[in-house]
Amino acid sequence: MKQVFVDIYSRDIDKLKAEISMFKDETHLWQVTGSISNAAGNLCLHLAGNLCHFIGLHIGKTAYERNRDAEFSLKDIPVETLISKIDQARAVVIGALEKMQEEDLEKEFPLEWNGEKKTIGFMLVHLSSHLGYHLGQINYLRRMFEKAA
Repeated sequence: MKQVFVDIYSRDIDKLKAEISMFKDETHLWQVTGSISNAAGNLCLHLAGNLCHFIGLHIGKTAYERNRDAEFSLKDIPVETLISKIDQARAVVIGALEKMQEEDLEKEFPLEWNGEKKTIGFMLVHLSSHLGYHLGQINYLRRMFEKAA
């Protein structure tokens, strides 16, 4: 299972980088409309922060100080900076996963999730689902704003 997680996270983080890179107009990264309140750029920052926090810090034991509010409030960050944050998150996540042993998946994750203790394996599945959910939103936003341009 460890290798499955390495493969899935590698694939999806690479897809995040590709999606962000495909924005032809960087201003579209920061656009919202109607009831859509999170811009693709903010979702990218959120994913990088989320992965570095939960997998890097709490599984890989890396040094990381998360500023979740900034993930959603910062605007107009250059695409190169977003790509750099994705690359850093990928290195942290894959590094943490590769250091793990198979039996670590059954160990208790160090934080409670919704008031309950969960295994590391559970959290890796949950975090992968979270990544995929927001990746789909970014893809939709890119196609919506790029088509409208």
